[in-house]
Amino acid sequence: MKLIYIGHSALYFDGETKILVDPFISDNPWVKNDNYDFYPDYIFLSHGHGDHLGDTFDIAKRSGATVVAPFELAQYCIQHGIKAHPMHIGGKFNFDFGWIKLTNALHGSGLITDNEIIYLGNPCGFLWETENKRFYYAGDTGLTMDMKLLKDYKIDYAFLPIGGNFTMDVDDALKAAEFISPKTVIPIHFNTFDVIKSSPEEFVEKIKHRGMNSIYLKPGTEIEI
Repeated sequence: MKLIYIGHSALYFDGETKILVDPFISDNPWVKNDNYDFYPDYIFLSHGHGDHLGDTFDIAKRSGATVVAPFELAQYCIQHGIKAHPMHIGGKFNFDFGWIKLTNALHGSGLITDNEIIYLGNPCGFLWETENKRFYYAGDTGLTMDMKLLKDYKIDYAFLPIGGNFTMDVDDALKAAEFISPKTVIPIHFNTFDVIKSSPEEFVEKIKHRGMNSIYLKPGTEIEI
């Protein structure tokens, strides 16, 4: 399976099933080439803020992908002609690629239009298994004791925000990693905007001092996992 870190919180898993997570691409300042030719089978959408909803509609319509999202956000997608599978926090479902469970995220979810703010329900994180690997994508969240419950899942890869202000910062993400105890931690949601300036190098170094593995992926990096 290949993993492409697009930048910010956008990830693409290119395996037997192609999964795109929070596809903030065309307006993402990290993306040098917005002509990513993504044809995912599924799009995991953690919440409705523009830097996560991103290009979901365009990509889903082009590819026929199914959006997996919390109920209100999934219904919003359906209203715009997108195929979606609604779920909610704590819910687990078996798909053709494996299983997925929605986890708690301490954040918000909504879109700002010219005339109003559209509320789109609760945000979430994603815990899933595919091709005998387990992944945890925290989404935009603060540190929560709920993360301790994830340790029993023996997660292979955890994706944690480190930018602060809207989410965990480096110190809180380190604590989250201690709670979760995954095999590998990959930092996300940093340096896209001035308000979330952070140091992924510092995070990776501190993680290793705690006896865990971490990989700093620069936007656009592709690795085998």
